Amino acid sequence: MSDEPKAPLTTTTSLLPAAAILGLAVIMLIVFLVINLAANQGVTKETTTIPLVVGGLQLDKTPSAALKYCLQSEEVPTNITDAFVMPVRTVPTGGANTPNSGAGDFDCYEPLATSSTNSASLINFFNAQLEARGWNLFSKGSSTGQPQSLFQKAGNDGFYWVVGVTVTKSNANSVDWTYRIYQNSETI
Repeated sequence: MSDEPKAPLTTTTSLLPAAAILGLAVIMLIVFLVINLAANQGVTKETTTIPLVVGGLQLDKTPSAALKYCLQSEEVPTNITDAFVMPVRTVPTGGANTPNSGAGDFDCYEPLATSSTNSASLINFFNAQLEARGWNLFSKGSSTGQPQSLFQKAGNDGFYWVVGVTVTKSNANSVDWTYRIYQNSETI
């Protein structure tokens, strides 16, 4: 046996396999970016048509007269103002109110009356008109048994908005009802 000291064996580790994997990942990323740019069709805006219900209530072209009280606020986001629709022959009956009056979430209700109709036609009018405008019907019927529809839509202010149409009194020739719009305190 020899007692002479020997230098340790040298081993070198190549970085070539790691560089090859990194290079392959960069090439794949570039290929998929090019494919995405070539195949991108852009964002298409979905268009909906507003329904014309044959035999139903007609849309009032100037609903601001009936909902003047709730429309005066600048707190309602632009994508929510499409909820301010009214059937023809609708008039305010007095007693409109904004319970929070600027302190907190927006909340406005306005009592209205529509002549020459019944409660079913009124509710069907709002179901058709608001759903066509992107509002989701999430509740029907009130705790008092009166006809009611509640709709919800995400506002561009980061909150959900709710519109409620509740019949308060109905007879053979007219319907008294309440229109309520409020900002839900829950964020989207």
